[in-house]
Amino acid sequence: MHRNLFFLVGLIMVVGGCSMAPPYTQPDAPVPATWPTGPAYRKNPSMDGTPTVTDIPWREFFTDPGFQEVIETALDHNRDLRLAALNVQRARAIYGIQRSAIYPAVDATANASKQRVPADLSSTGQSRTAEQYDVNLGIFSWEIDFFGRIRSLKDQALEAYLATEQARRGAQILIVSAVADAYLTLAADRENLNLAQTSLEVQQAAFQLIKRRMEAGLASELDLHRAQTQVDIARGDMALYTQRVAQDQNALNFLVGMPTAVSDKMLLPDLADLEPFKSVSAGISSDVLFSRPDILQAENLLKAANANIGAARASLFPRISLTTAVGTASSELSGLFASGSGTWLFAPQAAMPVFDARLWAALDVTKSEKEIVFVQYEKAIQTAFREVADALAVQGTIDERMAAQQSLVKSAAETFRLSTTRYTKGIDSYLGVLDAQRSLYAAQQGLVYLRLAKLANQVRLYAVLGGGAE
Repeated sequence: MHRNLFFLVGLIMVVGGCSMAPPYTQPDAPVPATWPTGPAYRKNPSMDGTPTVTDIPWREFFTDPGFQEVIETALDHNRDLRLAALNVQRARAIYGIQRSAIYPAVDATANASKQRVPADLSSTGQSRTAEQYDVNLGIFSWEIDFFGRIRSLKDQALEAYLATEQARRGAQILIVSAVADAYLTLAADRENLNLAQTSLEVQQAAFQLIKRRMEAGLASELDLHRAQTQVDIARGDMALYTQRVAQDQNALNFLVGMPTAVSDKMLLPDLADLEPFKSVSAGISSDVLFSRPDILQAENLLKAANANIGAARASLFPRISLTTAVGTASSELSGLFASGSGTWLFAPQAAMPVFDARLWAALDVTKSEKEIVFVQYEKAIQTAFREVADALAVQGTIDERMAAQQSLVKSAAETFRLSTTRYTKGIDSYLGVLDAQRSLYAAQQGLVYLRLAKLANQVRLYAVLGGGAE
């Protein structure tokens, strides 16, 4: 008989479990199929042999050895990335629990009882002591998933786990890009600090020259005070960029996760010493967005919400559970395994919800949650499209801006030289020298900013296309 019971359980596991979840189809993307076009995008690379982001691991994109070492250290020690990895482990364990609920749990039980029965309750009219011993192996209260409730919950847990894994990949992209931004900002502020140092030295030399000229009667006290103001401004810039370099270093150490992990040998004195990044292409079609971890995460959550509807629908139907066991029982411990002491149990149970308004309300909740997640999925795609389009707009115009700025620096440097020469010859006042020096210093700072903007945008384009999520 016990063979027939377990055969029946196996048959139920094979034939049971239809799904009541709605059929899932991937929604259409609420963005154009191609990237924007126009004057701002005229220099964007297309599918002309330039590799796409999915073909370039971050170690190949960031070719500078010091840069690679800083990023790798961050990926090993950053606390946010550790938390993301732990969340993946937890979600995987939860999925394992929910998946196991589909199958019956086989337990072994052993019981012993000894009871005194008084005479007025005994069938013989005399008090007696009743003993019972039993050992059973069986399945206790296993819900047979005829309507797919447990399978839907299993599917929901699976999609939640996959969404968590995509969140971890997204966290890695965020860490890589954040470390890159901090690294480049530190290099730019170091370069600005060097500019401020050079400016201070030039202003101090000019101040000493004017002081000597004033003592010789060739310059006025007004020129001396004007020179002093420039020295003070340069001293303030020195202090400002010294502070920014220290703060940039702190920010980078925080992202790396170890206060002393980033050594000076990993850092750059300025942006000009950085090895160029590898060129990447966004391609022609915006379908590349569907490889981004945040888009995949949003779709996993949409699938999870879809599976929840199946579980809520199945809750409106009967729940069938089964308890079955085989074993041995005896009134004496010595006879527990004697011939003829075998027992078996087969106890199916069905529970049909007759009136429970909460079940219908729960179904409405799951439908609303799916609509919410659907809107979030569409918003994630639209956000991703805008991020890539913005990065492409910068990429298409930044070289022209840099060329103009380099020409401006060259012209400002020549103006400063000529103004200085005319002042020393007594042709012009020192006011022209001050104006030329301020223009040159601002133009040099602007060029540093544009270099940083170009490099940061290359990192951003790589990140918003899904790069760095190994």
